Amino acid sequence: MLGKTAGGLFWMFRYLERAENTARMIDAGLRISLTRSSAAESEWTAILSSTGLSETYASLHGEPHGAKIIDFLLRDPNNPASIMAQIEGARMNARVVRTALTREVWEAVNECYMVLKRLLSQPVEDRDLPRVLQIIRQRSAFVRGAKHGSMVRNDMYNFGRIGTFFERADNTARILDQKYYILLPSVRLVGSASDNVQWDTILRATSTTRAYQTLHEGETDPMAIARFLILDGRLPRSLAFSYRKIEENLGFLAEEYNARHECHALADNLCGRFKTRDMNAIFEYGLHEFISDFLRDSAALGRQIEIDYRFSE
Repeated sequence: MLGKTAGGLFWMFRYLERAENTARMIDAGLRISLTRSSAAESEWTAILSSTGLSETYASLHGEPHGAKIIDFLLRDPNNPASIMAQIEGARMNARVVRTALTREVWEAVNECYMVLKRLLSQPVEDRDLPRVLQIIRQRSAFVRGAKHGSMVRNDMYNFGRIGTFFERADNTARILDQKYYILLPSVRLVGSASDNVQWDTILRATSTTRAYQTLHEGETDPMAIARFLILDGRLPRSLAFSYRKIEENLGFLAEEYNARHECHALADNLCGRFKTRDMNAIFEYGLHEFISDFLRDSAALGRQIEIDYRFSE
């Protein structure tokens, strides 16, 4: 496969996943602002920090304010990481790799762009925001469904999958680092009384509330939540699950091209961390340190994939 096509597929699905993740974080922030107005400002500030957009927002709008932050994350033309910008990036990449996509996938991406361009042409009113966020999530899911249901399991499919899970793992790690580390800054505080609403926000922001409640009988336990999001191989948004899929899809590429590269060794190393460590060891090392190491090495893997398969954003 040409590097241009590989890169287009990788980034197309990264952009779609990033847009969906941002919508989920806005939804979580909205729920906090509606139920606990006193915590709303700090919640929106934390969301900006999780997306890595605090400095960009401050340079454009100054002090954080809920309505401004929502519009900034949804549709601000001066924000290159807004949801609308991510959807535009996904569609642009889809056009570049049009011949590598099935008709169903292209139509799902194109319809996603057209629907959201209309919905986000003006600031979204408060009463419409939950519906708009739901549509963003649904449209992203339609593209994933079209990919799973219509694409041949070849190198094109694998590059798309790697992009999806790469972005998903990054999002889960950043939310955990931003929320969990602030709430429980040291191992001796694990299990102490904390704000259950904040823990619920972590689950909502990663769309794992129902899954967690089903497996843990609804008990809000900090250690269990961290273990669930980091090590549970059953959860599609956990770090362990996401990197197992990245490792598998890179393995399929190695088989197809009959060649292993440095990126395969880096992925194996990252996966090994989730297979050999338990939460006690992670907390003893330091959750923040563990996630910081993960984000650094995950970013290095992303750069190496681009080098090994000769593509870039």
